Amino acid sequence: MAVSANRLELLQIADAVAREKLIDRQIVLASMEEAYAKAARSRYGMETNVRAEIDPKTGELRLWRHLLVVEAVDNPSVEISLDDARRSNPAAQLGDIIADKLPPFDLGRIAAQSAKQVIVQKVRDAERDRQYEEYKDRIGEIINGVVKRVEYGNVIVDLGRSEGIVRRDELIPREVFRPGDRIRAFVFDVRREARGPQIFLSRTHPQFMAKLFAQEVPEIYDGIITVKAVARDPGSRAKIAVISRDSSIDPVGACVGMRGSRVQAVVGELQGEKIDIIPWSPDVATFIVNALQPAEVAKVVLDEEAERIEVVVPDDQLSLAIGRRGQNVRLASQLTGWDIDILTEAEESERRQKEFLERTQIFMDALDVDEVVGQLLASEGFRSVEELTYVDVAELASIEGFDEETAAEIQNRAINHLAERDAAFDARRRELGVADEMKEVAGLTLPMLVKLGENDVKTIEDLAGCATDDLVGWTERKGSETIKNAGYLDGFEMSRDEAETLIMQARVSAGWIEAPAEEPQIAGEA
Repeated sequence: MAVSANRLELLQIADAVAREKLIDRQIVLASMEEAYAKAARSRYGMETNVRAEIDPKTGELRLWRHLLVVEAVDNPSVEISLDDARRSNPAAQLGDIIADKLPPFDLGRIAAQSAKQVIVQKVRDAERDRQYEEYKDRIGEIINGVVKRVEYGNVIVDLGRSEGIVRRDELIPREVFRPGDRIRAFVFDVRREARGPQIFLSRTHPQFMAKLFAQEVPEIYDGIITVKAVARDPGSRAKIAVISRDSSIDPVGACVGMRGSRVQAVVGELQGEKIDIIPWSPDVATFIVNALQPAEVAKVVLDEEAERIEVVVPDDQLSLAIGRRGQNVRLASQLTGWDIDILTEAEESERRQKEFLERTQIFMDALDVDEVVGQLLASEGFRSVEELTYVDVAELASIEGFDEETAAEIQNRAINHLAERDAAFDARRRELGVADEMKEVAGLTLPMLVKLGENDVKTIEDLAGCATDDLVGWTERKGSETIKNAGYLDGFEMSRDEAETLIMQARVSAGWIEAPAEEPQIAGEA
């Protein structure tokens, strides 16, 4: 059967559109079929269930009208009687669908325009789906493009078969692009939106720098060297932590390259951003010391619960450790994930001396001893009167200048002091109206009960209604500044886990929740 010029042209149009829009040819043909079916419905009635089919080999167009076989016809547009159906199909039964062939027809001007709109919309939707599927898997990659236009500081990038956008806040400061400029950027998000997929690009994202290093350093691309963390102050300074799986390869040297060629290539792309390349270490203290380079560190003190670290530096290294406007310590904190406090050796010495004098005074006041005895106890590492009640008398007696009698007397005075203090706290608790049942909550001391009472937490129900932040407080960042919001029990060295346990215990006691079931013990376990 010869293919007419008209039919051949239809297939050629479908092929051309599929190639141009990079979509499946079958999608184009399906959109044509739907457009022709819509035009047929306008001719035969909008209620008519019309189906169109284009032969993908010959281009022949066929039309059918689907009719439901019924006993009595109410709507001839969609129904057919059983007798009429059996004239074309003797096996027809009630409830069957009969395909009634319709004659082809030429589209009028209005129908042709409507069909064109359907085809254009379907092809556009298919193109958008193709773009989304293509670029959603490229999140995390560096992509090259050409600047198409600049709108209100946002750069629209021609990626070839689609467009991306670099928002103004994702550009490196003082960076200027003009139409026609080539641009490299990091794909950090792809969203499916009504006007088509939106491809968001960034030149300030920390991973942009990491990917640039992967392009310049073959060892990173091959997986021998791993980029563990990146922190950036875009356009100014950055820190990147690297580690090598091969002990014979220096990760820092590999990233710097011969005469700095590799790192300079990255610096050039980032508009002169200074980059500190730091060896990563699984030991937190070592990693933080490395992260504060080029400053020298004398000592570090970790607080793992609060994820804070205190760093002591020589007096002449303070400004270098902090950096201009706090930049060095801020980047080191971002890189490591720890809050970093910087102290000079003089400040640390002064603080320790102050703490020593405060503890000495506490022992003098509580135990009614002279300054020498208070200093001896403080210098031995005792931090509170409570510790004196728990320690063995023999250990106290081993302090230079003490004997067993002196040690026993000091411990008795400590016990008596705590008893008097607890009595005073208990009286204050009752005065505040804190319920006796609160004393039964494991983990709450009398000083804690007084502090809770002063904050209107006086019953088990009050405690059960608290949040963890209410008890231990929380911290928030405002720019480079960390602000601490104190909780009711601030100063009692209570962790968030301990506070949460207290609250859950109170909720069980208040009957708000059921106590967690104990795990069944396996036979044979102790």
